[in-house]
Amino acid sequence: MKDFDYYVEDFMLYCSAKNLAIKTMKSYEQTLKLFQLYMEDEQGTREVDKVTTKQVRQYIEYLKERGKYTVQVANADINRPEERADRGKNISITTINNYIRNIKVFFNYLEEEKVIRDNPISKVKQLKNVAEKKEPLNKEEVRKLLKSFDIATFHGYRDYIITKLLLTTGARIGETLSLEVEDINFNNNVIIFKDTKNKKEKVAYLNNKMAYELKKWISYKDRYMNVDCLFPTTKKNKMSVQNFEHNLRTIGSNIGIDVYPHRLRYTFSVEFIKNGGSIYVLSRLLDHSSVQITEIYLNMDKEDVRKEYMKHNPASLVDF
Repeated sequence: MKDFDYYVEDFMLYCSAKNLAIKTMKSYEQTLKLFQLYMEDEQGTREVDKVTTKQVRQYIEYLKERGKYTVQVANADINRPEERADRGKNISITTINNYIRNIKVFFNYLEEEKVIRDNPISKVKQLKNVAEKKEPLNKEEVRKLLKSFDIATFHGYRDYIITKLLLTTGARIGETLSLEVEDINFNNNVIIFKDTKNKKEKVAYLNNKMAYELKKWISYKDRYMNVDCLFPTTKKNKMSVQNFEHNLRTIGSNIGIDVYPHRLRYTFSVEFIKNGGSIYVLSRLLDHSSVQITEIYLNMDKEDVRKEYMKHNPASLVDF
């Protein structure tokens, strides 16, 4: 039986052939390298068919105790465990469940390929996770945030427009940073997102004010560089998600607001529903695979439901 390295590499080739998203493949490889490291160093197991259900469960406990650490994977920046600022901090239940899911996909693949007879993770269940209540930005925080960008600079003005676009469309940051100027149709105030999570084109809509802001931004950008990318760096490259997230968190930190791209998307979602928007339409706008995903995403508690009921209940049907 060949060792972990051989089958992890084989699995990654399989994923590549299926044309999975790069982000998904990196997640698989990172997870499997961490699991391999544990099996070799802590369990002395180097062959995939020797892994037991007990060892998988021990690994889950190990993750809870050890906390965050990383290993380097192909096509990724060098990531040394000893240099992590958050090294040793608790790993969230969500992250551990992602690890379990990724390891399960790997061993299911080995089982289908008849590399193993007994699947050690078939009986391993995900950890129970009590979802924390997410909090959107309130209007005062949004106002304070937008006033904090230095729009006299290229990067400040760019990040200001990106932030406004995320707040008014609910788009993901990755698909937003991949936009090109030609993806915007100002005749219909429509944006076509092409680099989406499910690799299918997605339509988003612009209100007149956001369309005007984008026209101004494009005119400003074109004075300094001739590139197709809607939100380039000063070096004329496509801006990375990590770069924008760092800039946004820094702005937020300076004004005492914990802000990141996904919180902007969540803020859009909550405001859309509060303003009377349909959850079915929201699900389409967010590019969720089902309305159930959107319901989980919104994470509305009983008080939220009560308030919405009192606001929208059809009492007039019987009030006569």
